[in-house]
Amino acid sequence: MNTNIAIYSRKSKLTGKGESIENQIELCRQYIGTHFQSCKTEDILVYEDEGFSGGNTERPQFKRMMSDARAKAFSAIVCYRLDRISRNIGDFAKLIEELDGLGISFVSIKEQFDTSSPMGRAMMYISSVFSQLERETIAERIRDNMQELSKTGRWLGGISPTGYVSESVQNITVEGKVKKACKLKLVPEEARAVRQIFKIFLETNSLTKTETYFLQNGYKTKNGKAFTRFALRNILTNPVYMIADKDAYRYLTGNNVDLFSEESDFDNKHGIMAYNRTIQKSGKANQVRPASEWIVAVGKHVGLISGADWVWVQGCLDQNRSKSFRKPRSNIALLSGMLFCTCKDYMRPKLSKRENAEGELIYTYLCSMKEKSRSHICKMNNVNGNMLDKAVCEEVKKLGEDSSEFIRQLKQGKKRFERNREEYYGSLERLRVSLAENNKEISALVSSLLKAAGTSAEDYIVKQIDELHRRGEVIKSRIIELESLTARHALSDIEFDIIRQMLSNFSDILDEMSIEQKRAALRAFVKKVVWDGERIHVYLFGSDDRGGIETHLH
Repeated sequence: MNTNIAIYSRKSKLTGKGESIENQIELCRQYIGTHFQSCKTEDILVYEDEGFSGGNTERPQFKRMMSDARAKAFSAIVCYRLDRISRNIGDFAKLIEELDGLGISFVSIKEQFDTSSPMGRAMMYISSVFSQLERETIAERIRDNMQELSKTGRWLGGISPTGYVSESVQNITVEGKVKKACKLKLVPEEARAVRQIFKIFLETNSLTKTETYFLQNGYKTKNGKAFTRFALRNILTNPVYMIADKDAYRYLTGNNVDLFSEESDFDNKHGIMAYNRTIQKSGKANQVRPASEWIVAVGKHVGLISGADWVWVQGCLDQNRSKSFRKPRSNIALLSGMLFCTCKDYMRPKLSKRENAEGELIYTYLCSMKEKSRSHICKMNNVNGNMLDKAVCEEVKKLGEDSSEFIRQLKQGKKRFERNREEYYGSLERLRVSLAENNKEISALVSSLLKAAGTSAEDYIVKQIDELHRRGEVIKSRIIELESLTARHALSDIEFDIIRQMLSNFSDILDEMSIEQKRAALRAFVKKVVWDGERIHVYLFGSDDRGGIETHLH
């Protein structure tokens, strides 16, 4: 019988409150010690997610736990509180159903629910329903607030769009209270750039040509960077620039938006304010919602682009997007994604229909910035791709020779690590002892916290626990840093010989490899290649960007 027990803990963010992840885990350990007496300390598997919401199950440690559950790595899951697992009834119901099929029980300490009993299972579902109801009520309340705010046409804050700056205004309510609000104020210089973006796109019907124009003419974003296709598309699709006129009204009503302005409010002057337009997730690019989910009103700011022009641009972008998929041509270039120009932009291969003496299709590498700016920003000469790829391959073949710089660096790194090996391992051992002692102190304080609940000592103990937790995190990060350092430099005699043998074989068989095999082999050793117009600079993994192998292209 499997005696392993899993503990799962989650916290949306790090706070100073008592229910930190460390506290959750310690309480779960104590519960297991009392109710699962056959489970030893070493049989407890801990899964921790910090900084993740309970709104969905897209959490790394939760996914790992479920993968282990399917492999029958444990017989039960214990968590401190039900909403640590999920606030969504659909996700929770699926979880309980899957665990039931796997024969794994689920325990929530706070609610005292245990799915091994029928009553516990029923109460678990009921509690989860209330958790989701609370979440949906909050979401509905937010939408209601947005609808009320949309009636005012106010700017709700955040990064203001190009062409405007957020301006604070005050309103006096009927009760005489002063309420602060924001509206968008025009920035003339930025507004001219926005109008120019729409003008060039309307003339060319091309994001690429619009990007080229703005690169050639030195236009910069409000952050001082060159305009990219992504930045241009964001501006072209933002309804904040659309003037509230008859064409705008027809477009918005035709797309079934939640419109909180009357047709008479469309005064041919003010712009459109669209709320709830994007889905914002931490660490991911914003996604635009369908227009039917927007909450829209006529804003207090001045519009810049006529409704007819803005709508026409949307049609062009949609049409261009539908044409954007192209069947990729067979790419025989080896250095795609690794080759850079001295201007620091990528150099991409351009295939011709001609063949060289060996029967290979001739291709060249050209700088992406040179192409985008039509040689205005970068004027790097194109380079013969067939010759460049062969030259790089020849340099990599030499890596296995005893006299090569790469082998010399490997030998030096190996000697350096051997000299520092005892110091590294000694430091690691001391840090691990400190972490163990720190965890013991936390455990003792958690036990005291349970006894001191509701007394004046509770806050003091919580502060001590949080301080020890922060100290433990510092120790953990140092351990990870040292372990990474030792792993990176620890090169045993066997590993050294394997690398030497692999490089030797690589030299013998490179010419017999397929294009895909050659490309993969090069990526195993080469970090990047830089073309300066005369010489190739090959940078290997483990080297810095100050050196590198140099060779002329003949």
